[in-house]
This record gives sequence, C-alpha cells and structure tokens, in this order.
Amino acid sequence: MSARTLRLNLFVYPGGHHEAAWRYHGTDPERILDIGFYQDLARRAEAAAFDAVFFADGPSLADNVRYASRFRLEPFTWLSALAAATERIGLIATASTTYTEPYNLARLFSSLDHLSGGRAGWNIVTTGAPQAAGNFGLDVHPVHAERYERAREFVEVVTKLWDSWEDEALVVDQKSGVFADTDRIHAIDHTGPRLRVRGPLNLPRSPQGRPVYVQAGSSEDGRSFAAAYAEAVFTAHQTLRGAQEFYADLKARAGALGRDPDRLLVLPGISPFIGSTEAEARALHKEFDELTQPEYSLQLLRRLLGLRLSAAELDGPVPRQLVETRGERGNGSRFRLVLDIIDREQPTVRELLHRLAGARGHRVVAGTPEQVADQLQEWFEHGAADGFNVMPPWLAGGFDLFADQVVPVLRERGLFRAAYDGATLREHYGLPRPAAAPVR
Repeated sequence: MSARTLRLNLFVYPGGHHEAAWRYHGTDPERILDIGFYQDLARRAEAAAFDAVFFADGPSLADNVRYASRFRLEPFTWLSALAAATERIGLIATASTTYTEPYNLARLFSSLDHLSGGRAGWNIVTTGAPQAAGNFGLDVHPVHAERYERAREFVEVVTKLWDSWEDEALVVDQKSGVFADTDRIHAIDHTGPRLRVRGPLNLPRSPQGRPVYVQAGSSEDGRSFAAAYAEAVFTAHQTLRGAQEFYADLKARAGALGRDPDRLLVLPGISPFIGSTEAEARALHKEFDELTQPEYSLQLLRRLLGLRLSAAELDGPVPRQLVETRGERGNGSRFRLVLDIIDREQPTVRELLHRLAGARGHRVVAGTPEQVADQLQEWFEHGAADGFNVMPPWLAGGFDLFADQVVPVLRERGLFRAAYDGATLREHYGLPRPAAAPVR
C-alpha cells in the first residue's frame, strides 16, 4: 500500500443524506431514534476500517422538519454510546463556539476522549442559523465576522484548558500517597476581549493530548481560521477544479503560517448512489429525487439564496437576477457553491432542487463501484482531497453498498487500509500527539 492513503469518515445523518431518504422503501425510519441502529452502523464502519464516524449538530431545529428528518441528535450522548460499542473508530462531534462556553466544551470533549481511549474529534463551527439566537436568550444572531473573532479566542482558550494539566501531572503513586503533581497543573487565567476563564480543567490531559481539531466552513473567514487551527477540514465542492483550488489555497495558507500542510487534511463530502451498472445507479438516484417534497426544497432554496419561488415555477429557469446577495448570505461558501451550479449548468428550478436534495450542496455521484472509486481516486491523486466524508443517501443500506462494494476496489488499488495501524483518531489521520504548550 502507498504511503499516502485515503482518509474516510462516515457522516451520519438521521435516515440518510438525501432529503427524501426517510421515504425510501429501503430505510428504517422507525429506527432513527434507536441507539442500537447507530451502534450497529458504527460497528460496520469500524469493520471497514473507516477513520471516524461524524455527527453534525446545530443548536436549533432545522428548517421545515414537516417534510424531512432534519432534527438533531445531541452528539456527545450518542457518541458516548457508540464509544462503548466500538474499539478503534474515531468519534467526531460538532460543537458551536457561538452557543457554548469554552470550559464546558473542553470538559465534554476531554471526557469523550478519555471514555473512548483517544478517539475524539471536535468539528468547530460558528453556527450559521440565525434562529439559534432565540434559544439562548439573544435578540440577534451575531454577524459572520464577529462569530469568527469569538471562535479564534474560543479555540485558544479550549487549547489552554486541554494543556492545563501536563502529561506528567497525574502521578498515582500509591506508595508515596501522591495522586497528582499540582506543580504541573496550571490555571490559565485567560482574560480576552470576549472570554474570561480561570481554569485549570478539572480532569487530566486526555489520551490524544487534545482531540483532533476539525473545521467546516469555506468562506474567507473560514479558510483563514482553518489554516491557523484545523487539522482536518470538512468542505463541499462540485467540480474537480473547484476542489483543487480550495485544496491548494488552504495548504498554502497553512504553510505561510509555519504549519506543515500535510498535517491539514482536506475532506470533501461525497454522497454515492451505487448500482451494478451506471444506468441502475442513475435510476436509483432518480427514484430518490422523485420522492422529494417541493415545498421543503423551495424553503431550502429560500434559505440558501433568498429566492422566494412557488411550485408553479418549478419547470422554469432559475431567476438568477433575483438571487439575494446582500448581507451575510453573500459571504457564505454554500451560497457561492449553489450560485456556481446555476451559472455553470443553467438548470430549471426543479433540476436545481434535485441537485441540492442529495446532500445539501455536497457532491453526489451515481455509478458502479468502480466508477465511484475512479472519482475518489481522481480527486485524491490530483490535488483535490486527502480523503472524504462519505454521506450515504440512505441508511443503513447506502453505507453497506459503499463498504461492501467500493471499499474493496479502493483496497485493490492500494488507496485504503485493510486494517487499523493505530488506536486513536490522531493515529488514523497520521497526526502527531501534541505536547502541552507551556503556560504563559
């Protein structure tokens, strides 16, 4: 096997990533709140030697749950249950820097890392949903730039808390009676423009030293943030060229900050429809699209682009001139991605809605196992990706097809491991365990 191999995460979404997944006859919608279902799924991903399972989260109810399974499972609770059912696979959770406090978040992730033996990863988000503000007693959702300014300070505080115990601080010497060397446990005494935290953390440094830092966001602020802090980046791209440009830009930014670009993994999302022939895969994709509810899809388009359209306009062209670009929406990476689809493909409204139904702007592919593997290999070998977030259109069958039919092809080509080499998420990702930074 080559020295550089793919990193693969299973991105878990209730029911699956296609917005109509819960209506597909191959799903088990009655099990989307059954922890046993997710434990079985995690065990299958571990049997396939996936790097991690990833649970996204948001602190508000997603738009229009009337038509899609868009509720949110609280990830720490569920990943803890998955940790007990697995041994090696990484466990990545989203947590917001806007709507949590750094001390509580540091404790949660450190506890998950201890509980799992070093398998935790933090997907750092600033939360883009404005409706979240009302759930936390705020009248107004902080603007984009303000959220990122808080996020930078937030990550620095969490890092200090994770490093507030030196590795040698836990002594546990029964003979001498010394449990911990308090000279190696440090208050952080952080006072910044937005946060004030005394510390230290109230539990020892975790197995990985720090859980893996993951970031999701491709705006200008998001790229700068990722270059400075992230060790893995979750991103969405539709074309090889767009993915290559993002990959090169992010690696260059990291290098300019004195970081090793190889220690910043770029992991686009991909949602595969797999069939024994390409025609069969495309027919499966079409079957899913025909299950979509136009009312839900039109609300998604309104949220992404500011377009207010009716069902009567589904088969007409997308009114490009009416796209809302004012304010924060125009700064978002997903806004620009959808705008690029419109400009490049000139779809009808219905065609655009079907493009977005599969994975909310992430790349959707339909083909045989070999064709899906070809696309992964092309992006991996041509400077567009270090691996992928696999986003099955439906669960659990969509993942089973990928694990049973695509993964063996990748292994035959020397692109993916046959078994784990390490035990922690950092080891799976090829990342070093960081030393605790000295207290300043």
